[in-house]
Amino acid sequence: MLNEKLKNYTIILASGSPRRQQFFKELGITVDIRLKPVKEEYPQRLSHFEISDYLAQLKALPFQNELKDNDILITSDTIVWHNNKALGKPKDSAEAFQMIKSLSNVTHEVITSVCFTSKTFQKTVNSTTKVTFKAFTDDEINYYINTCKPFDKAGAYGIQEWIGQIGVTKIEGSYFNVMGLPTHLVYKTLLDFVK
Repeated sequence: MLNEKLKNYTIILASGSPRRQQFFKELGITVDIRLKPVKEEYPQRLSHFEISDYLAQLKALPFQNELKDNDILITSDTIVWHNNKALGKPKDSAEAFQMIKSLSNVTHEVITSVCFTSKTFQKTVNSTTKVTFKAFTDDEINYYINTCKPFDKAGAYGIQEWIGQIGVTKIEGSYFNVMGLPTHLVYKTLLDFVK
């Protein structure tokens, strides 16, 4: 449905995430995958959604001089916000263990920002989901890290994986947001764009 309305546009997805690519396929939106390396660093003064907004916009910068009139570039970033700090992707098993241990038996927030960039405008939207985990044993955490190797995931976990299946006791907000894309917001923003 949306694909028909977007037929005069080229939607560029700057994400190597197979999950995000699958979401666009399921939304019925044809995308052109283009990747450019970006150093994901942000000013320390930023907090909460300001961080993911900043990083989503930062990922659009390398493309700014090559967008054509009918291009819409989509970049995004997901962080886990816990104890007033952002948990990014773990460097190794020890860091992954510490991250998951800190999320055990508490509620944290997952924030995803999506930036839409064309030649003439830029719009950034974000979504926050509250996730509560049960108390994990050390054995459960180690089993998950060894089995799923969540080193490409903010907060060291994927909600769609084993740890989410056995651990999530409560969720407030978009489930898909926790997986890395607030699909309802992407759909709405693109729909508004072509009205």
